[in-house]
Amino acid sequence: MADKVLKLNIMTPDRTFYDGEASMVEFTSTEGELGIYPGHIPLASIVAPGVLTIHEAGGEVKKAALHSGFAKISTDEIMILAEVIEWPDEIDINRANEAKERAQRRLSGKDSGLDIQRAELALKRSLTRISLKG
Repeated sequence: MADKVLKLNIMTPDRTFYDGEASMVEFTSTEGELGIYPGHIPLASIVAPGVLTIHEAGGEVKKAALHSGFAKISTDEIMILAEVIEWPDEIDINRANEAKERAQRRLSGKDSGLDIQRAELALKRSLTRISLKG
């Protein structure tokens, strides 16, 4: 298996985020954590906020904050259409901390009009950014 690789292509609405080969790719889906090796069964999955880990074919490991999107997995290729994804050097840690505090305040308040799912997703995105940057 060490000599086998997956083609990995990650696109956002405004750029090609990553285009290369990987020996393994890990990310969070709405169904849980996924670890994809070459030869994986075909699968389509909804991405949930979390850290994307790319184990490149050459041995280097890269991490990014992947917030939402869709993944199409075949035996030799992964295509991720991401709404938002960031390398660690693209993350503003102060902004992430402020977003975390805002989301926590909203969730701890008694506002009956609060969109709880939206506040929880905002909290998850900020925590992902903080964990990757920290």
